[in-house]
Amino acid sequence: MSVHYPFTAVVGMDDMRLSLLLNAVSPAIGGVLVRGEKGTAKSTVVRGLTGLLPAMDVVAGCRFACRPAAPDPGCPDGPHEGAAAVSRPTPLVELPVGASEDRLVGALDIERALAEGVKAFEPGLLADAHRGILYVDEVNLLHDHLVDLMLDAAAMGASYVEREGVSVRHASRFLLVGTMNPEEGELRPQLLDRFGLTVEVAASRDPGRRVEVVRRRLAYDDDPAAFAARFAGEEAALRERIVAARALLPSVVLGDAVLRQIAATCAAFEVDGMRADIVMARTATALAAWDGRTEVAGEDVRQAALLALPHRRRRNPFDAPGLDESKLDEALEQSGDDPEPDPDPGDGGPDGGPGDGGPDGGPGGGVPPQGQGQESPAAGSGEDPAPSPPPAPGPGPGEQRPVGAGEPYRTRMLSVPGLGEGAAGRRSRAYTEHGRTTGSRRPRGGLTKLHLAATVQAAAPHQRARGRTGPGLVVRRDDLRQATREGREGNLVLFVVDASGSMAARQRMGAVKGAVMSLLLDAYQRRDKVGLITFRGRTAELALPPTSSVDAAAARLESLPTGGRTPLAEGLLKAHGTLRTERLRDPSRRPLLVVVTDGRATGAGDAFGQALRAARLHAAEGTAAVVVDCESGYVRLGLAGTLAGELGGTAVTLDELRADAIAGLVRDVREVSTARRAA
Repeated sequence: MSVHYPFTAVVGMDDMRLSLLLNAVSPAIGGVLVRGEKGTAKSTVVRGLTGLLPAMDVVAGCRFACRPAAPDPGCPDGPHEGAAAVSRPTPLVELPVGASEDRLVGALDIERALAEGVKAFEPGLLADAHRGILYVDEVNLLHDHLVDLMLDAAAMGASYVEREGVSVRHASRFLLVGTMNPEEGELRPQLLDRFGLTVEVAASRDPGRRVEVVRRRLAYDDDPAAFAARFAGEEAALRERIVAARALLPSVVLGDAVLRQIAATCAAFEVDGMRADIVMARTATALAAWDGRTEVAGEDVRQAALLALPHRRRRNPFDAPGLDESKLDEALEQSGDDPEPDPDPGDGGPDGGPGDGGPDGGPGGGVPPQGQGQESPAAGSGEDPAPSPPPAPGPGPGEQRPVGAGEPYRTRMLSVPGLGEGAAGRRSRAYTEHGRTTGSRRPRGGLTKLHLAATVQAAAPHQRARGRTGPGLVVRRDDLRQATREGREGNLVLFVVDASGSMAARQRMGAVKGAVMSLLLDAYQRRDKVGLITFRGRTAELALPPTSSVDAAAARLESLPTGGRTPLAEGLLKAHGTLRTERLRDPSRRPLLVVVTDGRATGAGDAFGQALRAARLHAAEGTAAVVVDCESGYVRLGLAGTLAGELGGTAVTLDELRADAIAGLVRDVREVSTARRAA
């Protein structure tokens, strides 16, 4: 058995460790989302937490970890009256990014059901994680439907499986922990809100602390058992503190004055819905219990806000995460910075909080604010804040200063023609595991989605040869048919943006950037990867390699200076090389090329003719393309439309790009592609 890195041996990471401990005391908080750059020990801390959680008693032989004292009356393995009890460690279940829905929620064994007539249900990871920890590394890369299923189970405390005429329900209460690197893309705001707390982690910039991190890691790698033994005392003390906080949790008083303070704070930050208020109340209660107090104080509310609100105050994907602490202090002062606890618990006492619950269903509990260092003397004092990005360089000779982008708006739907097989998303039609059923085929590997009608049709002609003379149906493995489904996929949207002098009129460039920001927002909502190429002067530059982080693309766009010539051909050739590389990396993800230009190419020789020849390279490979025509003024040459024709795509003006524009009669990519094939 491998020895996990001790939780108390982690240097710094105070906010993350505090959030995990709060959820260990009161899982009703709703879990933790940890955001941070790669190599910051996110996974190490989560795995170390399992060593602190006490062992749990379960019913012997129950696959769903029922409590012997209070078994689930609806357990699929029940009833459990008189069953023996066994003790086992608290489980840590890791959900892989590539997991299927069947692996997550469990599945009916279709082959046994058809061939043997047995309704055999195989539990999934949600059942394995019951009463333990469900850990999702790189949760932002997990398919949205899996995230929805996981968060629904976390919210309801149960998993429901409805398929092929079989209904199964089992308990599924767990501490949910997700980690992610924001550079690889964000979660949708609706999913962010479902995580109770969020923390930002970054590697320390202090040389002394970095040396200590390396020293401890090397010592652990040399002899894990000896290293863990060094921190056994701290681990035992922290484990006892968790048990004590859980026991104190039902006695913590959450008075009306504190509730008003929580409500005023959430209102001041204009968070949507009521989940933030509830999570703050549970977190503040847990903080008090963790600190050994039975009354919630104002400092508990402040610390709860720092953990529960940063991911809920983002109004769009381009807003920077975090919380304005001066605004928080102002809101707390206006509502009473440190209110006296309500002398009469009444409805605000241990039975009054909405849904407060520890691991056994009791009300909230607590943890001390950052900086008190009560987790362990071996742990550091907290991670350094993430460094601010370097300022954008000033404009060079012949360039103008960057122009801010206009207000983003909802854009028209742009899609790639045909059917793909890429990653799940919301832009283009594709063969997927989820969506409407369009047909059937023989299974390739294991059967996942049975097409019942096609299976019966395949088996029916052979019943006499198989000896069937009465009612019923003999089904063999060769008769099984897999359902083919059509859904939506995410695409690689590669922006090629003209930043030359011909586009440098300040008002026009602001509108152009606003249009690209709107397209970026659309790409974010449709779960696309994005890349950004800019061209001006004499060359084209890959400003942002294809990534799922659209906020990084937005930051590059905002700081983009303009001026110089218009090397349109170089921009298209750069895009061609970039797409060729991406096809080798991910052949199934289909590209959508979005060229933002007025088409007025300048340079040596026949600059526009060179651009048209470069456009034909994209057309020859069947790359779907859209040209956003930024030409303005009374004299219009229509060069962008000519370019779109050579690309085999369509041209739209900035006004026509809006989803609510009257000019919605302009053909989209799919219509143009259909017309070209018909011609």
